[in-house]
Amino acid sequence: MLPLSTRKPLVVVTRKLPDAIETRMMELFQTQLNLDDRALAHDDLLAAVGRAEVLVPTVTDRIDKEVIAAAGPQLKLIASFGTGVDHIDLAAAQARDVIVTNTPGVLTDDTADMAMALILAVSRRIGAGEKLARSGEWRGWSPTSMLGTRLTGKRLGIVGMGRIGQAIARRARAFGMSIHYHNRKRVYPDVEAGLEATYWESLDQMLARMDVISVNCPHTPATYHLLSARRIKLIKPGAILVNTSRGEVVDEAALVHALAAHSLGGAGLDVFEHEPAIHPKLLELDNAVLLPHMGSATLEGRLAMGERVIINIKTWVDGHSPPDRVIEQLL
Repeated sequence: MLPLSTRKPLVVVTRKLPDAIETRMMELFQTQLNLDDRALAHDDLLAAVGRAEVLVPTVTDRIDKEVIAAAGPQLKLIASFGTGVDHIDLAAAQARDVIVTNTPGVLTDDTADMAMALILAVSRRIGAGEKLARSGEWRGWSPTSMLGTRLTGKRLGIVGMGRIGQAIARRARAFGMSIHYHNRKRVYPDVEAGLEATYWESLDQMLARMDVISVNCPHTPATYHLLSARRIKLIKPGAILVNTSRGEVVDEAALVHALAAHSLGGAGLDVFEHEPAIHPKLLELDNAVLLPHMGSATLEGRLAMGERVIINIKTWVDGHSPPDRVIEQLL
């Protein structure tokens, strides 16, 4: 096989990407696209890694040990279109000397906007109000109809104070909320001071005192059901839970039980534990606002993600380490 510097590597893309990104990939690489925009079947995914030098998957592709074992020796790079890498078996990839990259940073504002939108939607009952307006049963304004809660003066507890968590904190401060957070490591003092944020070493203690909780940590083995049934019971009555991270971080069955019992005031969910399946009882609850994993769904965000994928591939082709390589510490 000719060296990469003298040829175009075979890049297999598993989902439909924005036209501008696909066009640029076709110019730079020998690219196989998925024009149907349906997730590849398992056998098709096995076939893809069997021929690709570079695989460009998304969160809907489960790149597990079996898939990586099926890869041919030519597969050297998995350039994921997205920030999270919990859909990729990083240890298996490392064992096969396959580099994994992601697209961090480009979705921060989009996801933070969506988290703030969900906080507003749940606290002001926007979902229920919109349904009432469409139902034909609205009988006009009433002093006691559709009462929600204001955000000014409320305590926001952020679980995971990375880029997105900090962006949510900046937005929430503009609404007059006080900022609290729990993180694996305390953020730098200047960041904490700039956000006027209070650090809680104990997640349990923070959950018990917040009015609104925003989940923004990644899904890892350590964060699976981080908000367990026990911890959900700790949340103060009437509080709101918003999740724009990964569904697996929250015990969905326990959350459903708390919402149904109205021990929680409401929930705003953009992600679910068993996506694309949604717990059937969630669909019946009027104190839950449900979105189809669209937190990062802006044209600008998708283009930026694609550009980062291209940069990672091009840097690798040029013989350098990709800038967004997922390093060993994340394994």
